Amino acid sequence: MKELFDASMMKRSMIRMAHEIIERNKGVDNIVIVGIKSKGVPIGKRLRDMVSEFEGQEVPFCELDISMWRDDQKKTFEREQEELAVDVHDKKVILVDDVLHKGRTVRAAMDAIMDYGRAREIQLAVLVDRGHRELPIRADFVGKNIPTSETESIIVKTVELDGIDGVYIRGTEE
Repeated sequence: MKELFDASMMKRSMIRMAHEIIERNKGVDNIVIVGIKSKGVPIGKRLRDMVSEFEGQEVPFCELDISMWRDDQKKTFEREQEELAVDVHDKKVILVDDVLHKGRTVRAAMDAIMDYGRAREIQLAVLVDRGHRELPIRADFVGKNIPTSETESIIVKTVELDGIDGVYIRGTEE
């Protein structure tokens, strides 16, 4: 596994993304940041903290479990839909994930958001965009574009979940 960027590069990318979110939305009014479980949650919380600090105004944040909306996983259980921790109706929702690849996770997240309420707008922030889309989805805010082959994997590590910050690539030979 080869390191592509370390904790300081990761932080710089997220600071830039936070400023881009504020600039594009002309502030933070009516914004809700939603982290897609699991790796999108710590990244989303950090972005929320940065945006809130830069604007001097608290931005709502919640976690989103998309397992009920996945089309690429067999459903072997029936489960009631949990309530979302924040109201997304008529809000600008910033979905946050670690890596954008085929687009299926984002599609499931958008379906979930629309089930919870009619968002005014959904924007996407990802730390890494690696290409290879199967669906016509594009990120609005990208930390880094890292072109990969289909046989390579991008691994994002966060202090909150892994004890270290960094972005790594793993090839087929590993």
